[in-house]
Amino acid sequence: MTQRSFFRVLAASTIILLLIGLTGCNALFAKSPLIRTSTGQSDAAIFVSKQAPVMVSMLVNPERLQAFERDGELSKLKTSLLANTGIDYQQDIKPWLGNEMTLAITSLDIDRDSENGQQPGYLIALATTQPEKSREFVKLLFSKRVLAGANLTTEQYKGVTLISDNQIPSTSSQKEGVKSQNSLAGAVVGNSFVLFANHPKVLREAINNVQAIDLNLTSSSNYQKATKQLPKAATAVAFLNLPIVAKWQGLEPNTTQIYDNQIISLVSNPKGLLAEIAFLAEEETSPPVAQLSKPVGALQYIPASVRLAVAGSNLSGLGDSNLAQLAQQVTSALSTSKEDVISKLLPLADVQKRWGINWREDIFNWVQGEYAIGLLPRGEQTTPDWIFVAEKSEGTPAAISHLDELASSEGLSLNSFTLDEQQISAWTQLTTAINKSIEPKDRELFTIQAKVLGTHADIGNYEVFASSIEAMDKALTAKQNSLMKSRHFQNSIAAIPQPNQGYVYLDWKESQRILERQLPILKFVEILGKPFFQNLRSLTVSSYGSDTKLLKGGVFFQFNR
Repeated sequence: MTQRSFFRVLAASTIILLLIGLTGCNALFAKSPLIRTSTGQSDAAIFVSKQAPVMVSMLVNPERLQAFERDGELSKLKTSLLANTGIDYQQDIKPWLGNEMTLAITSLDIDRDSENGQQPGYLIALATTQPEKSREFVKLLFSKRVLAGANLTTEQYKGVTLISDNQIPSTSSQKEGVKSQNSLAGAVVGNSFVLFANHPKVLREAINNVQAIDLNLTSSSNYQKATKQLPKAATAVAFLNLPIVAKWQGLEPNTTQIYDNQIISLVSNPKGLLAEIAFLAEEETSPPVAQLSKPVGALQYIPASVRLAVAGSNLSGLGDSNLAQLAQQVTSALSTSKEDVISKLLPLADVQKRWGINWREDIFNWVQGEYAIGLLPRGEQTTPDWIFVAEKSEGTPAAISHLDELASSEGLSLNSFTLDEQQISAWTQLTTAINKSIEPKDRELFTIQAKVLGTHADIGNYEVFASSIEAMDKALTAKQNSLMKSRHFQNSIAAIPQPNQGYVYLDWKESQRILERQLPILKFVEILGKPFFQNLRSLTVSSYGSDTKLLKGGVFFQFNR
């Protein structure tokens, strides 16, 4: 293992531990839930600058996670991490390791000199319960690296001993303008933490942040407000400075920046894992969408076999809500990929092109009550069937007439028929067909074929729309096996706080291939977090709260048992 790769594996392992321990053996959650009794805040935040792009903390000892793994993933990770280092986890690390592991991207460029390349600063803070033993570990680690050929430098900085590699860049690196990379630096600070970084400058700045409290993250008003949203049972927390993260990832500058910070917490649950997310804004945002205190009744027409389902209330107000502002900020930053992902998961562009409709003006504006949208697998075809259910309002009859007019202007015909004793209206495209195997002189009849492009039905308090007769039939018979009656869906929404603003439900198995095709990086993430994605069954997203400077939501991950 090279000196540089050691730090990278150490950093990656901090993240992977979350995925392994919190999801590895979900069936054990009910018997022995993974619970913290503290406030869920990171004690290592005092080492991190207010300007840091990202900080991720695991707030539980890795040994607590051992019982939650399925196939020995945690043990394998320890073996991989310490391979070729001469370090034994059980003997050298376990005796002193405490209840926190924090990884932070401290800056986008350590020396803030863009002319010699960009080298982000990385900091890892490991809580220690036995300072003397942890000091012995740091000495042991670097002595092993000396034997492996590293040149070390030791310095005293404000009462703390810093040890670092003294790695001299190669001649070719100097010609290319690559920075000198001291791949590992370490220190034990006080009696609380062992610090590792990819440069001693990162450690010096971390110590400065402790001594000048107005520099560290805990003094940030946004961070203080964000941590008030954390559940006490949080086992992991991430805090992001969104404008700097966007710059770090090379995303498009956002001229409509509304939300500046984001905090994410993970809480174990007998049925899965809940990630609570809060976005913070400096200024007042648009109001939230309508809140619901009970499940959406329109879901009774959405089959349990859906790939994706969206349910809520008052689509007419969605475009002027804080959710719309967040969506605009995200899609603006991800402008190169947003169209493909959305059009693949929700075939909005296809429907709009065929019918010549404007979604907000022709559909959303008249849906003031409940609504539900479901996408259904259609054999081997990539384009799914869809079902759209809307609660009736005074404007519904006029809206349906308007849709008929739009369909007619596009050359579609309106036809009616009965399906399972239910009157159905269908928008169809008529074409003629000729049997070319028959001689021209014998062709006396032409066959008229009707291609169904959409159907709708008036059912009780709802208008039900579907992309095909098959999809409409599934909607009419869904009550027998609807998503709302699904045990898995019930488990998911039970973990979401009430009242809330509706749900987005995604069947992972049915949607995985499309997401991987549109987001290639997802495959890499799946490899790193194999225990997480391998056992993932579904995820449910919701938003809640009424604070106009705070958008709060949750993602519930449900796993196969």
